[in-house]
Amino acid sequence: MTDNSALDPEDRKIVTLARSARARNGVPEGAAVRDETGRTYVAGTVALDSLKLSALRTAVAMAVASGATSLEAAAVVTEAEGASAEDRAAVRDLGGPETPVLVAGADGVVRTTVTAG
Repeated sequence: MTDNSALDPEDRKIVTLARSARARNGVPEGAAVRDETGRTYVAGTVALDSLKLSALRTAVAMAVASGATSLEAAAVVTEAEGASAEDRAAVRDLGGPETPVLVAGADGVVRTTVTAG
């Protein structure tokens, strides 16, 4: 586990945004990404009959749709042990293999940080 107070303030912000999206929307996961200009994109899990996307892939899609050309960091709040390979691939496609992905529990405490690579 990571002491959240040791996180960069901008990383703490995206964890907080991801946690808020999860709670507000009552979805299994919340995520947030920060692009190369510092803008953030926040999303929850999408679970329609015709469309299923994780929160992190949805946040990446929102960043791309808004014109982002790179990512600085990503965060996901989930009960899962880590970020899935598909989620990390989406972050990697936009941000590159070294983009950090912070994985936090429902309490907002970062359990691990992995790279998108």
